Amino acid sequence: MITSPTRDRILDALQDILIEEGNSGVTLESVAAAAGVSKGGLLYHFPSKSDMLTGLVRRLAERAEDEFRAAAEGEEGVVRAFLRTSVPESAEETELFWSIIAALRSKEDISPESRELIRHLFQEWSRLLHDEVGDPVLAEMIRLVGDGLYLTTIAGLPQPDPDTVRQLTERLVEQSDAASARKHRHGT
Repeated sequence: MITSPTRDRILDALQDILIEEGNSGVTLESVAAAAGVSKGGLLYHFPSKSDMLTGLVRRLAERAEDEFRAAAEGEEGVVRAFLRTSVPESAEETELFWSIIAALRSKEDISPESRELIRHLFQEWSRLLHDEVGDPVLAEMIRLVGDGLYLTTIAGLPQPDPDTVRQLTERLVEQSDAASARKHRHGT
């Protein structure tokens, strides 16, 4: 996707407002002011609040596609990459994803395309896990653990002990490696 500096500034401003104020703070006027563009300039790139949110979700989806490629092609493997990325790296990332999920839940200003992109992101991790692990039950256990860690983090719920998470990750990786080895031995 071809982007422009103005478009990126608008999406950056939208992201900042979502993090600081949540979806209720997002208006065309507030985003235009934060981006340093006129309302007309904003409307040129994004004719509505829904279009802005879709643009942000698209940008996040493009980043996720890079993560998918890196997980599938990298030495770390899909299971390790998925579990590692299941805990957002910063407070800003946590707030951003929480805001997007809140917007999805409110059903306001979220386009069908945005919903489909978010659904695709979760489905793609699931597909990659199933492909690598080869055991559908274990792949779903790993997916549910990762999704649980992710949702617990972005919801601000109490976190499990980091050492417990490390041990859980190691155990799931060991089980995944064993299942994958069985899959390759049996040629399935």
